[in-house]
Amino acid sequence: MERFKDKVVVITGGGKGIGKACADRFASEGARVALLDIVLADAEAASQSIGTDRSMAVYCNIADHQCMHDSIQQVVDKWGRVDVLVANAGIYRGFPLAEDHLKDWQLVMDVDLTGTYLSCHAVAPIMMAQKSGSIVVMSSIAGKTSWPDSAAYSAAKTGNIGMVRSVAQELGPYNVNCNAVCLGHADTEMLRSVDARICQENGWEPGTYLKELTDSNPMRRLGTVEETAALIAFLASDEARYINGQAIEIDGGRIMS
Repeated sequence: MERFKDKVVVITGGGKGIGKACADRFASEGARVALLDIVLADAEAASQSIGTDRSMAVYCNIADHQCMHDSIQQVVDKWGRVDVLVANAGIYRGFPLAEDHLKDWQLVMDVDLTGTYLSCHAVAPIMMAQKSGSIVVMSSIAGKTSWPDSAAYSAAKTGNIGMVRSVAQELGPYNVNCNAVCLGHADTEMLRSVDARICQENGWEPGTYLKELTDSNPMRRLGTVEETAALIAFLASDEARYINGQAIEIDGGRIMS
């Protein structure tokens, strides 16, 4: 199956985790893939595994307006267009409301909300000129619900969903659709780092938080990065052209439980 034959796909945070899984999935379906990452070595390693004839690694700090613009320009200079944006890059910082964590709050806003906005902003004129394109934003079930110590993350991910609705309406007339993926808990390096921190703070055995997440999920397991990449690829495909402005959960049923 080559749903993306010769299409150009840009993935932020493409060096590891879900971003890399997306890069592998799109490349396997014929796409040329640009892996944007703030850790260039990760993006380069992922590009090498795909093949540098079909991929490129680009340093990018998505929270920096000029850097984001320059990164997209590198892709256009090489391949002439952008057909798909996967706005995947993000971070997690959890902290109690009563403590002073303004710097952490601002960092989450800069990366998870402003960075996602700048990613969409950078590709919008390209897709509008092409009169085609697809944007998939990585949100979270934290954008639809929340839990303690996660005010910043939930605020940013809720903001992502609101932004997607606006982008969908603004770019829809140009044959560009935009949707959000609301991830539950996938087995990623970021989730395991959260487990390590929470377990250390509470004096628990490592893995206790992950077990709590799996035990409370109707499917009794974490998601995989491949499952998330499969949904993202579908939303970016021609099969999903009429899906627009949606925030779709992939969480094993967690949000309803």
